[in-house]
Amino acid sequence: MTLPELRSNEELRRHEFPVARDKIFLAHAGVCPLPRRVSEAIRDYASRCAQGDQETLLPALQLRHTRELAGRLLNARPEEIAFVGPTSLALSFVAAGLPWKRNDNVLIYFDDYPANVYPWMALAQRGVEVRFLNAREPGRIGPLEVLGQADERTRLVALASCHFVSGYRLDLDAIGQALHQRNILFCVDGIQTLGAFPTTVEHVDFLAADAHKWLLGPCAAGILYVRASLQEQMRPTVFGWHNVWCPDYLAQEELVLRADARRYEAGTQNLLGLVGLHAALELLSGIGLDNIAAELLRQRTLLVPALRNKGYTVLHADAPPAHASGIVTAGPEAGAPVAVSRCAPFQRSSLDTGHGSGFQAYFAGFDFDPL
Repeated sequence: MTLPELRSNEELRRHEFPVARDKIFLAHAGVCPLPRRVSEAIRDYASRCAQGDQETLLPALQLRHTRELAGRLLNARPEEIAFVGPTSLALSFVAAGLPWKRNDNVLIYFDDYPANVYPWMALAQRGVEVRFLNAREPGRIGPLEVLGQADERTRLVALASCHFVSGYRLDLDAIGQALHQRNILFCVDGIQTLGAFPTTVEHVDFLAADAHKWLLGPCAAGILYVRASLQEQMRPTVFGWHNVWCPDYLAQEELVLRADARRYEAGTQNLLGLVGLHAALELLSGIGLDNIAAELLRQRTLLVPALRNKGYTVLHADAPPAHASGIVTAGPEAGAPVAVSRCAPFQRSSLDTGHGSGFQAYFAGFDFDPL
């Protein structure tokens, strides 16, 4: 299945994405509806699980293949991928697992989604100074803004790959390279780009993203990337039978951790969720992230002018393609009547952007289906 096939064959599109039969769903920046193949993969595995041991009924080597697919998506090694669930939990593992020193500081953007704010704020209890980065416009952050507000005590910078309201997408390579030149770690909340735009980690040290947005997977089946060279430094904060050596399930006198990112997976995994994640990653891999990104930007170039022509103000309306995303947030001009209802699903309208598309109000944001 290819993107041109999905665009030209409405019956195929509705088969692969059943939500499209009843509505124009454009809220993937919130929570996605599951594609048919993801839903069926979970259902089929759950059905098999009624017949015996859930773990032994998982297809052989499927978890390994899921790590490989996730690694390819990030341009990382499978050994750098852990499955720990929600973004909030993964980022909390990073924040709590690093060996902070008193008077270290961490630089964060307070207006990011709370999942990438609270884990770092909690470090104040350990004597770490928490600094809030200033941005001239919502979410618009570049290397100069970051370096201008970091100093010799800055240990780590934590940012989102794309701002969840404004839709401004960061240049992770440029920011990461600038930080690494000053020996500052870079942690990324990648949930608003992973699955929608190429999001690679050549210049990123840690990245977390749950699957329930652009990855088209289940909730709490997310990915944690930890650079291999930092895995000894970032110690696990939870321990169990899965991440500590226990031959024949017998506890040992010493804690001997796994040698790769599985050291952050303490216990039994969310197998139903990971089966769904595997199916979603196969789908995205088959269509291609470059193709999905190009389609999102194509839809954006149709919607933004239409909104502006109707008198709406669009955040970062003139963002260049390198910083534009699948999130478009718009509101009425000051003093103008509100013409869009919050959270009200719209059917076909005068703002139609083309075959099989349209818009849905989502807390004043317009969020695009990547397919």
